[in-house]
Amino acid sequence: MKIASLVALLVFIKPLSAQQQPINATVDQIPQIVVGARGEARIAPDRATIQISVQTRAATAAAAANENAAKQKAVFDAIRALGLELNQLSTINYNIYPEQRYEPNKEPVVVGYNVTNTLLVDVKKLSQVGPVIDAAISKGANMITSLQFYASNTEETRRTAIRTAIQKARLDAEAAAVAAGGSLGGLLEVSIGAYYAPPPRPMVMARAQVAEAADVATPINPGEQTLSVDVNTRWRFIAR
Repeated sequence: MKIASLVALLVFIKPLSAQQQPINATVDQIPQIVVGARGEARIAPDRATIQISVQTRAATAAAAANENAAKQKAVFDAIRALGLELNQLSTINYNIYPEQRYEPNKEPVVVGYNVTNTLLVDVKKLSQVGPVIDAAISKGANMITSLQFYASNTEETRRTAIRTAIQKARLDAEAAAVAAGGSLGGLLEVSIGAYYAPPPRPMVMARAQVAEAADVATPINPGEQTLSVDVNTRWRFIAR
């Protein structure tokens, strides 16, 4: 009985060890064509961020800071009056620095102080971009240092880019298969690589030179942006 049991155990173990071979061992032996491709899709921005600064100058740091605080509060209140929530506005920079005069062979002389206070505004409706800029300038803002557009929801556009990338990969694989004297078989593997979201589109603006009583609203046109996705594919190659 013991000998029979041992033989049965050995017969059972042998096929089990054979199953421990890598699953991809058979797949890797199939002639393959490996192709990478990038798919792109266009998307229209629906959000924007604006950096709005108030810069003031005075003989003393305290005087420059007081004037700046009064103007920036007026700018803040004017933007809030347009319906923007408190969490859409944040201070991202506050800077006080002396303005100096330099003369040969003399120590620098402080002739005044500059104060800059920068507010970041996250605009969730593009129709508000122009009014936000106009309201800020009318209340004392004198620098619009950055205006960037971005898309808040890119999921469907990303899937469109994936489909485009795989279609391009298939066409390239078919061309390679024919050139190699064979034909293209089925898809063995596909992996979705890096996803390149559209970077915020910058519209850098210099110091605002707009009269406070300007009657013409600031025109804004965000245009479109490009989203791209990389894919890697493996296809079966059928030799003739």
